[in-house]
Amino acid sequence: MTETIVLTLSYDGVGFAGFARQPGLETVQGRIERALATTLRQEVETVGAGRTDAGVHALAQVMSFSATGAEPEDRALMRSLNALSRPGIVVTEVRRAPTEFSARHSAIGREYRYRIVPGPIPPLFLSGRCWWVKHSLDLGAMRRSAESLLGEHDFRSFCVAESAEGKRTIRRLDLIEIGPESQLGEHSIVIRVVGNAFLHSMIRIMVGSLVEVGLGRRPEEWLDEVLAACDRSVAGPTAPPEGLTLWHVEYPEECWL
Repeated sequence: MTETIVLTLSYDGVGFAGFARQPGLETVQGRIERALATTLRQEVETVGAGRTDAGVHALAQVMSFSATGAEPEDRALMRSLNALSRPGIVVTEVRRAPTEFSARHSAIGREYRYRIVPGPIPPLFLSGRCWWVKHSLDLGAMRRSAESLLGEHDFRSFCVAESAEGKRTIRRLDLIEIGPESQLGEHSIVIRVVGNAFLHSMIRIMVGSLVEVGLGRRPEEWLDEVLAACDRSVAGPTAPPEGLTLWHVEYPEECWL
């Protein structure tokens, strides 16, 4: 039986023009595919679980490709890819799945986390991993406002308008948590979002809109109006990419060999 090889990888989005391969640009997928071509001595086309934008990070992105028969054992393949794909990318796991497995289409859930550092003191250790908002935020107002986004909705207001033309924009959000977190001694706010799938820049626009509420520029019930409008121009600004990390992709346990 032909198998599918499944890679889990982390990457620093700085310096990459996003995840998906693009001619003439340095991307995560492009660099991994070059490393695979060197290791396997043949071209390999991969599928990714999510297309992160330029500057967005990943703790556990997932990629899959059809086994060629030329692969070394899993640990050797991981060592080879890590030697060839650095800097900025680390392959953390190699698994095997049936031939019909797809990193994108077999996924049943995705988790992203967005980090904000609020207040007048700029971040040091978290710089490049967060959005520095120079004022305090009302987390209670943000949490109450975020409740409007839970469940299945048309999120057309929360995606790049051009990317939604002629496409289905209904998605399901299962969880939005907003809370404080300390990392490397620096205070931050983390917005954790879990859903079945996401539109282009959807989380960054949601975060930008929630920050408008947290700053007191918009009332808590405003996101109900934004959802109903199905119009990108009604929502808040797009939060910077460096605060966003693809945290986890969930698959049914029976996927794995």
